[in-house]
Amino acid sequence: MLYDWEDKPELNITPLVDVMLVLLAILMVIAPNIIYEENIKLPQGSASSQLSNIPPVHISIDRNKKVKINKDSYLLNAFMDNFLLYSTKLDKKATVLISADKSLDYGVVMSVLAAVKQAGFSEVSLATNG
Repeated sequence: MLYDWEDKPELNITPLVDVMLVLLAILMVIAPNIIYEENIKLPQGSASSQLSNIPPVHISIDRNKKVKINKDSYLLNAFMDNFLLYSTKLDKKATVLISADKSLDYGVVMSVLAAVKQAGFSEVSLATNG
Protein backbone atom coordinates (compact mmCIF):
# COMPACT_ATOMS: atom_id res chain seq x y z
CA MET A 1 0.00 0.00 0.00
CA LEU A 2 1.45 3.17 -1.17
CA TYR A 3 0.59 6.46 0.53
CA ASP A 4 0.45 9.61 -1.50
CA TRP A 5 2.11 12.35 0.54
CA GLU A 6 0.74 15.05 -1.72
CA ASP A 7 -2.85 14.11 -0.94
CA LYS A 8 -4.50 16.62 1.46
CA PRO A 9 -7.21 15.26 3.74
CA GLU A 10 -10.55 17.08 3.81
CA LEU A 11 -12.39 17.61 7.04
CA ASN A 12 -16.15 17.43 6.66
CA ILE A 13 -17.68 19.52 9.46
CA THR A 14 -21.24 19.63 8.11
CA PRO A 15 -22.52 16.82 10.39
CA LEU A 16 -20.87 18.47 13.38
CA VAL A 17 -22.58 21.81 12.63
CA ASP A 18 -25.94 20.06 12.20
CA VAL A 19 -25.62 18.34 15.58
CA MET A 20 -24.61 21.58 17.30
CA LEU A 21 -27.56 23.47 15.79
CA VAL A 22 -29.97 20.79 17.00
CA LEU A 23 -28.47 20.94 20.50
CA LEU A 24 -28.71 24.74 20.46
CA ALA A 25 -32.36 24.62 19.43
CA ILE A 26 -33.14 22.12 22.22
CA LEU A 27 -31.36 24.32 24.76
CA MET A 28 -33.23 27.43 23.61
CA VAL A 29 -36.58 25.66 23.98
CA ILE A 30 -35.86 24.15 27.39
CA ALA A 31 -33.94 27.03 29.05
CA PRO A 32 -36.96 29.27 29.85
CA ASN A 33 -38.67 26.35 31.59
CA ILE A 34 -35.82 25.58 33.97
CA ILE A 35 -36.67 26.71 37.49
CA TYR A 36 -33.86 26.92 39.97
CA GLU A 37 -35.00 26.71 43.55
CA GLU A 38 -32.80 26.92 46.58
CA ASN A 39 -34.26 26.07 49.95
CA ILE A 40 -33.32 28.69 52.51
CA LYS A 41 -34.21 28.39 56.14
CA LEU A 42 -34.92 31.86 57.52
CA PRO A 43 -34.53 32.68 61.20
CA GLN A 44 -37.62 33.27 63.29
CA GLY A 45 -38.53 36.88 63.94
CA SER A 46 -39.44 38.32 67.27
CA ALA A 47 -43.18 38.01 67.73
CA SER A 48 -43.21 40.38 70.68
CA SER A 49 -41.98 43.49 68.87
CA GLN A 50 -44.71 45.37 67.06
CA LEU A 51 -44.60 48.46 64.96
CA SER A 52 -45.68 51.55 66.81
CA ASN A 53 -48.18 53.77 65.08
CA ILE A 54 -46.90 57.33 65.47
CA PRO A 55 -49.40 59.96 64.30
CA PRO A 56 -47.99 62.34 61.68
CA VAL A 57 -47.60 66.07 62.22
CA HIS A 58 -49.45 68.19 59.63
CA ILE A 59 -48.15 71.69 59.00
CA SER A 60 -50.09 73.88 56.57
CA ILE A 61 -49.31 77.41 55.42
CA ASP A 62 -52.06 79.49 53.83
CA ARG A 63 -51.61 82.42 51.46
CA ASN A 64 -51.81 84.90 54.38
CA LYS A 65 -48.72 83.22 55.90
CA LYS A 66 -50.61 81.73 58.81
CA VAL A 67 -49.12 78.43 59.90
CA LYS A 68 -51.25 75.64 61.33
CA ILE A 69 -49.69 72.74 63.19
CA ASN A 70 -52.32 70.02 63.41
CA LYS A 71 -55.09 72.24 64.89
CA ASP A 72 -53.03 75.06 66.46
CA SER A 73 -52.48 78.32 64.53
CA TYR A 74 -49.32 80.45 64.63
CA LEU A 75 -47.96 83.46 62.80
CA LEU A 76 -45.04 82.84 60.46
CA ASN A 77 -42.76 85.30 62.27
CA ALA A 78 -43.02 83.39 65.55
CA PHE A 79 -43.24 79.93 64.03
CA MET A 80 -39.66 78.82 64.69
CA ASP A 81 -39.75 79.45 68.43
CA ASN A 82 -43.29 78.17 68.82
CA PHE A 83 -42.52 75.00 66.87
CA LEU A 84 -39.45 74.28 69.00
CA LEU A 85 -41.67 74.49 72.10
CA TYR A 86 -44.47 72.54 70.43
CA SER A 87 -42.10 69.78 69.28
CA THR A 88 -41.03 68.92 72.84
CA LYS A 89 -44.30 67.03 73.31
CA LEU A 90 -44.02 65.23 69.93
CA ASP A 91 -42.16 62.08 68.99
CA LYS A 92 -39.12 62.96 66.84
CA LYS A 93 -39.67 59.82 64.74
CA ALA A 94 -43.04 61.11 63.55
CA THR A 95 -43.49 62.05 59.90
CA VAL A 96 -43.98 65.76 59.27
CA LEU A 97 -46.15 66.70 56.27
CA ILE A 98 -45.80 70.30 55.08
CA SER A 99 -48.44 71.67 52.73
CA ALA A 100 -48.26 75.25 51.51
CA ASP A 101 -50.24 77.47 49.17
CA LYS A 102 -48.66 77.58 45.71
CA SER A 103 -48.65 81.39 45.64
CA LEU A 104 -46.21 81.54 48.57
CA ASP A 105 -42.58 82.44 48.15
CA TYR A 106 -40.08 79.58 48.10
CA GLY A 107 -38.22 81.12 51.04
CA VAL A 108 -41.29 80.94 53.27
CA VAL A 109 -41.65 77.21 52.78
CA MET A 110 -37.91 76.66 53.22
CA SER A 111 -37.91 78.61 56.49
CA VAL A 112 -40.67 76.34 57.82
CA LEU A 113 -38.72 73.30 56.61
CA ALA A 114 -35.57 74.59 58.33
CA ALA A 115 -37.48 75.03 61.59
CA VAL A 116 -38.78 71.46 61.37
CA LYS A 117 -35.28 70.11 60.69
CA GLN A 118 -33.82 72.18 63.52
CA ALA A 119 -36.41 70.74 65.91
CA GLY A 120 -34.95 67.30 65.23
CA PHE A 121 -37.41 65.68 62.81
CA SER A 122 -35.83 63.55 60.11
CA GLU A 123 -38.84 62.40 58.09
CA VAL A 124 -40.28 65.47 56.38
CA SER A 125 -42.49 65.45 53.29
CA LEU A 126 -43.71 68.33 51.14
CA ALA A 127 -47.31 67.79 50.01
CA THR A 128 -48.23 68.35 46.38
CA ASN A 129 -51.43 68.18 44.40
CA GLY A 130 -50.83 65.36 41.98
